[in-house]
Amino acid sequence: MHKTIGILGGMGPAATSDLMMKIIDMTAADTDQDHIPMLIDSNTRISDRTAAIEGKGESPVPEMLASARKLEMAGADFIIIPCNTAHFFLPEIEGEINIPFLSMPLETARLLKQSGVKSAAVLATRGTYLSGLYDKILDSMGIQTLNPDAEQQKTIMSLIYDYIKKGVTEPAKLPRDEIIEITEDLKSRGAEALLLACTELPLAFEIMDLFDESCVDPTAVLAAAAIREAGAELRQAVAI
Repeated sequence: MHKTIGILGGMGPAATSDLMMKIIDMTAADTDQDHIPMLIDSNTRISDRTAAIEGKGESPVPEMLASARKLEMAGADFIIIPCNTAHFFLPEIEGEINIPFLSMPLETARLLKQSGVKSAAVLATRGTYLSGLYDKILDSMGIQTLNPDAEQQKTIMSLIYDYIKKGVTEPAKLPRDEIIEITEDLKSRGAEALLLACTELPLAFEIMDLFDESCVDPTAVLAAAAIREAGAELRQAVAI
């Protein structure tokens, strides 16, 4: 019997769907019964995480905690969150819930460490940069963090908020050339891996056909960790 996965979602809805589909696609299953049971709360009432970290918006903790409790009561054995920035608030929630959380940043950092990566660029929301979420975890594992400069961060934020979160998914409308310039600059500065550390970014990179061997999708890393935690088998391990 597989454990039941709880997905604390809605941050945003497309990223929540992406995580669920990755779990389905990555699970070694021949029948419906071979798949992992999942409970999903796509709670779009959760306030913006970056705005909260910047002190410009309400805390997302009350709604995140309400969702976590709902998932626990419904029978989830553990919880995963398809939002990197939201993990900044996880310490305020974990002690209030009796089931564990899997951390997307931690699982991603562990994979980089196991793969021998020495330096990684973090492409993320402004909230994730300000929180130092990935910087702290990567540093603890001896991995150098490279962040985009201020102008590059604005472009990445625009890609996340002005395009993917607004449902703009036509390839020709996305800032592909600007993103290529950013990724090439980060690689020239020594980045061995590009962490797509906002769950909208893997969606954007897929649309723009920008995935290459340097790209690391934390959503896929989290999906793989959840599959293992649930007691199922992976079709193929996530590799860097």
